[in-house]
Amino acid sequence: AYPDACVAGCTTAGEISNDGVADETAVVTALQLEHTRCVPATVDLKDCDSSRAAGRRLAASLPDHQTLRHVLVFSDGLKVNGSDLVQGLTTSLPAEVIVTGGLSGDGSRFKSTAVVAGGTLREGAIVAIGFYGDRLRVGTGSLGGWDSFGLERLVTRADGNVLYELDGQSALSLYKKYLGEQARDLPASGLLFPLSVRAAGQTAGVVRTVLSVDEQADSMTFAGDIPVGSHARLMKANFDRLIDGAIRAARASAMSLAGGKADCALLISCVGRKMVLQQRVEEEIDGVRDVVGAGAVLTGFYSYGEISPFTPTARCELHNQTMTITTFAEL
Repeated sequence: AYPDACVAGCTTAGEISNDGVADETAVVTALQLEHTRCVPATVDLKDCDSSRAAGRRLAASLPDHQTLRHVLVFSDGLKVNGSDLVQGLTTSLPAEVIVTGGLSGDGSRFKSTAVVAGGTLREGAIVAIGFYGDRLRVGTGSLGGWDSFGLERLVTRADGNVLYELDGQSALSLYKKYLGEQARDLPASGLLFPLSVRAAGQTAGVVRTVLSVDEQADSMTFAGDIPVGSHARLMKANFDRLIDGAIRAARASAMSLAGGKADCALLISCVGRKMVLQQRVEEEIDGVRDVVGAGAVLTGFYSYGEISPFTPTARCELHNQTMTITTFAEL
């Protein structure tokens, strides 16, 4: 129907639209830009040595970095190291280029994810759209709302995003101890108890979500890196703070539009938030709507990881268990 359009998307763990939150549906959002050029790019993970190399190749596939303003990314959700992907992208792009997006989902099944690139559905791939032109305004915001509990433990053995030991003990065994009967539902139940990972010498941490467990290797694979020498602490849900986090993310995104009103708001929220909020999940969408206004089209999905700066002036990172909002306006 639209042969000249840049088409990109992904499988999800729930869909977001003006109608609210849905499951097992397809949401299509069309953006017509008067002064902004769009260029698509796609890479296959099997063609790259690492997720970081995939990020570098994706950045290199986008031409004319001088006029590039924004990169929107939809990635495989299970085979990728999201932290490495983001680092490969951001280190290969000018500092002023904003990168946002998310990792595709598969509900609470964690078996297979795919992205939409052009006219095809592809597994193990990453698709991006580059936005070019000085008339485009992009706002970003990303916040969580989880509470830490228990002891902070030292990461003593890990390899990238695969965690083996905390304080010299099996991380999987410790996780199962805290989860109790819910441990039998791993990795899905791990979404209810993410890890806060704080790098040595830093006061703030990032949240990491379990993607899979390997009983034979006694390991846990997370959506992003768990560096050796960092400190990890379990987190649990605080319903009101989760909803408030979504609202504050919307405010940050709206404020970074420099007074302009959003035409479209892309909401990427973690599947873990959806599992915790359950029937209250619409409240975080309603809270965002109250901030961005009725004139903005809402679209988005529940993901296995969110890509965004915490604030427009911060560096881009992979997040888990956040509500990440990207707002678009054209002057």
